[in-house]
Amino acid sequence: MLTLLRSADTVVLVAVDPNAPVLLEVKNLRTWFPVRKGLLQRTVGHFKAVDDVSFNIARGETLGLVGESGCGKTTVGRTILRLIQATGGEVRFEGKSVFAAGALELRSLRRQMQIIFQDPGGSLNPRMRVGSIIGEPLEVHGMTKSADETRERVEELLVKCGMWKQAADRYPHEFSGGQRQRIGIARALSLNPKLIVCDEPTSALDVSIQSQILNLLKDLQVEFGLSYLFISHDMAVIHHICDRIAVMYNGKIVEEGSRADVIERPTQPYTKALLSAVPEPDPRRKKNRIAFDGMRM
Repeated sequence: MLTLLRSADTVVLVAVDPNAPVLLEVKNLRTWFPVRKGLLQRTVGHFKAVDDVSFNIARGETLGLVGESGCGKTTVGRTILRLIQATGGEVRFEGKSVFAAGALELRSLRRQMQIIFQDPGGSLNPRMRVGSIIGEPLEVHGMTKSADETRERVEELLVKCGMWKQAADRYPHEFSGGQRQRIGIARALSLNPKLIVCDEPTSALDVSIQSQILNLLKDLQVEFGLSYLFISHDMAVIHHICDRIAVMYNGKIVEEGSRADVIERPTQPYTKALLSAVPEPDPRRKKNRIAFDGMRM
């Protein structure tokens, strides 16, 4: 299995070990939200945002979770991290149950499982300087022993994410969207995680900046041995960065396979419709859009 990695001037193919151990196991995950009606707000049903979802992520692998807005992708990512309460199912990280973890064990797990949010502006506290935003997790988890050590680590992370050291003294509103997302990536890296949930990290950015962020994520993955759950609605982005792809529709995974299998040999009508929606850069070539009828699933 091969992954595209773009450096400053070249594109390098990096092999992903097919025998790498499983890092994250998700089995029969369900996240339902109650539907309430009436004066007493009684529960009359449930909205099945995530309904019986299962997949694995190996060490050093990127699994792309793709689907239209509202299909349940983000809910999957946040449920895995226990930011949303699961209705049922099981999530195991390195063999340990995430849902059964107590307070101390969950604190340890959260050091190893981080998230990059979709909105780079809304996910950063506007009242805190960048140095405090990135340094706070280090202090909370006791990973640095002094203010000088925290500052040194923050500056190191900023440089690794394509920023400059002095950015630590400024506020989030002083940066562009792409720069704010780099700050969010630096914060996610601060605790040396093994898994990062990337929740549509490029969807709010210009196309030219998207490619820079994607290449940065690939560089960091190789350097730190990271695994990614990469959530997106954009098949072109998924194709660029992911080793395997899981296609989600209406709370369920309808197709899963290697990047080559899903992109070149899709079996489900919904996957084919998603692929047909990818823009064609050459205006001389016409592309047939496939209309998807959900009733056929």
